[in-house]
Amino acid sequence: MGRKAELLIVTALAIATPAHAADRQTISIAPSRLGEAVVALGRQTGVSVGMSDQSLAGIATPAVKGRLSVDAALKRLLRGSGARAMMIDASTWRIVRARPVATAQAPARSPAAPLPAQPVAEIIVTASKRYTPLPRYAGMVEAIDANLFSSGEASGGTATLLARVASLSSTHAGNGRNKLFIRAIADSGVAGPTQATTGQYLGDMRLNYAAPDPDLKLYDVGRVEILEGPQGTLYGAGSLGGIIRIMPNAPNLGEFGGQVSAGLSATQHGAPGGDLSATINLPIMPEKIALRVVGYGVQEGGYIDDVSRDLNDVNRTRTYGGRAALRFAPDENWTVDLNGVYQHIHGRDAQYATQSLDRLQRASSVAQPYFSDYLLGNIRVERQWDSLRFVSSTGFVHHELAESYDATQQDGPSALFRQRNDIDIFSTENRLVRDLDNGLGWILGASYLQSQSKLRRSLTSYGTAMFQPQVIPGVPMIGRGLPATATGVRNKVKEATLFGEASFEPVRGLIATVGGRLTNSRLSGEALDPIAALSFADIARAEAQADRSETIFLPSFALLTDAIPDVTLYARYQQGFRPGGLAVDDQRVRRFQNDRISTAEIGFRKGVAGRDAIAISANLAYTDWRNIQADVTDRIGLPTTANIGDGRIYTAEGRIVVRAMQRLTLDASIIYNDSRLTQPAQFLRALSFEGRSLDLPNVANLGGRLAFDYRTVMGNGMRLHLSGSARYVGKSQLGVGPILGRTQGNYVDTSLSASVTRGPVQISLSLANLLDSDGNRFSLGTPFDLHTDYYTPLRPRTIRIGMDFAF
Repeated sequence: MGRKAELLIVTALAIATPAHAADRQTISIAPSRLGEAVVALGRQTGVSVGMSDQSLAGIATPAVKGRLSVDAALKRLLRGSGARAMMIDASTWRIVRARPVATAQAPARSPAAPLPAQPVAEIIVTASKRYTPLPRYAGMVEAIDANLFSSGEASGGTATLLARVASLSSTHAGNGRNKLFIRAIADSGVAGPTQATTGQYLGDMRLNYAAPDPDLKLYDVGRVEILEGPQGTLYGAGSLGGIIRIMPNAPNLGEFGGQVSAGLSATQHGAPGGDLSATINLPIMPEKIALRVVGYGVQEGGYIDDVSRDLNDVNRTRTYGGRAALRFAPDENWTVDLNGVYQHIHGRDAQYATQSLDRLQRASSVAQPYFSDYLLGNIRVERQWDSLRFVSSTGFVHHELAESYDATQQDGPSALFRQRNDIDIFSTENRLVRDLDNGLGWILGASYLQSQSKLRRSLTSYGTAMFQPQVIPGVPMIGRGLPATATGVRNKVKEATLFGEASFEPVRGLIATVGGRLTNSRLSGEALDPIAALSFADIARAEAQADRSETIFLPSFALLTDAIPDVTLYARYQQGFRPGGLAVDDQRVRRFQNDRISTAEIGFRKGVAGRDAIAISANLAYTDWRNIQADVTDRIGLPTTANIGDGRIYTAEGRIVVRAMQRLTLDASIIYNDSRLTQPAQFLRALSFEGRSLDLPNVANLGGRLAFDYRTVMGNGMRLHLSGSARYVGKSQLGVGPILGRTQGNYVDTSLSASVTRGPVQISLSLANLLDSDGNRFSLGTPFDLHTDYYTPLRPRTIRIGMDFAF
């Protein structure tokens, strides 16, 4: 028998022979998630470790190294996690939740002061679809844990993320109507039929496609991760700028509990508001089946006065909705989740004002209400075999967004333009993942997505004259409040995809990641309710051009080294794309084509925020954007989509987080963008004078944020939490060209909050827009009037007092 064969037999016997609980062995487990950590422990010691609740598998765990017993190793892994290990026999252990529950996924969530004796686990980037420790992730990522959200911030939805992440920006048309942008990858501020540049996900389920941000409230959310893009390999079309992944708390299989929160707010120069939420976790069959339900309602008081109609505070917004999750875990290897979401947003009127009038005033002829209805259903199945994991996620989204704009012309009767976008999305993804130690491993998957959007439009005149001048050519002005149909479009996309990615270590300290995504897209489109003046031959030609099949391959490469202690250096290249479709331009149906983006970046990271006294990260990126799709306006002022040319973007960003003392953390971040439309399309070249390139719209050239967070324990078991921030948003332009090229931004938004917690009760006080700044967030009012000095002001200084009760 050869020496190699002998060595294999000895190794197999060592693995097959379980260690006694008191035996000390050499154990080396990298920072990871609990599910992966216990698998590594089992491989190294031969013991079997199970879990009573699969939601425990996602808990972040620290590194464990040295000659230790199994008992000691498990205690180190579980310290501060809210879980404990039970010894079944000499070779079998079971991890269960400790009482009282203290993890981020506990149903009774109340902020707790940090305990100096507890080690801080590593940040795990789960949006990578592999459990990748942050030091071994090649790219910029923001991870916001739930204990940083107050109930007041949860009620703010996406606005809370905008206040915390310097690289994230948005239009400001109103809740549920906004387009989100990451790292200057912005097409325009106008809402048309094109696909979003930022992908949004609830767990593994896609939230949007050819629609704005649904603006789900962040109640009972465990974590939010923002990955800068493109993220074409793992997330496919529509992730040009990056992705936002919201991870709600999973049902707890072992504990009953919940939380109730309520708040009242008062806005200077405006109307009062309030918010109410409730969460309950109910184990139906302990350790097997549990139900978790959250419901909420939020009213944001208006602060815009309409002097023409003699109305105050017209822009009130009401939101109500909820989520339900049912978890079934037949054993420690299987987890099945059923999830449902519903949310309704109703805005009584638009939120823009006119600069030539007094602050927070405008003059409109008609109200411009809007609403958003959002419904989601999803089933997720996960199966675990040691380091191998299978995940299947399938779901359906129905999203309705109805908007209206004042279409009144000078010396004409009052008129209102309405558009309604109905979006249906079916998606399924099935992937096989192998997570090895310290971020190595691979993923292989297949997905299918079908999205259909129907954009319908109408124009209503309130005049009584028999003959009225037309606002939209070919659309009659019927008058007396009767709507006339304008041309709309339907776009349908079917995407079948294979994707894969692998990380390996060719030499010690150097991690290489290679991936790719092969997508076949079948596209089709048609005109809806075309007006009589349109040529049916032109419509048929455009529809024929839109009906096509395309196959696209998106590669990705990354190199990372952590050979320097506590320092990560990386370089990354990745691509993304969006499929084309149909749009209505000057009452003609036209095709717009695919666009494609490529980004090369380098960066470094030293330390980990929340773990080290100082954590620094920085990134430089160059983006090449070809055949850019953009929602623009036609000659009438209606939103449409066109390919506006080629562009390039330079981005530099950095962040430093300093733990000045045990209780105080300081956080500063900055981002600089230089974006240009270097090769404008033919219809835009007249706007590019003397060979100068045009700025890409809607993203500030400079942005930054300063924040502090202070937590301490006072007498009688009370905990005090103070936080504050100031965010600067630099100058940007609404769109491309002189008409849409108006300046916006250049303001500072500030906030301050305090809370006191004792036992299950928390009292909080917060101030938004502390300095009562009057900045211009968005320069678009109604697209039927692009010459008036419209602007969208910051919400005036707002104070909120709230109470939370956990049980």
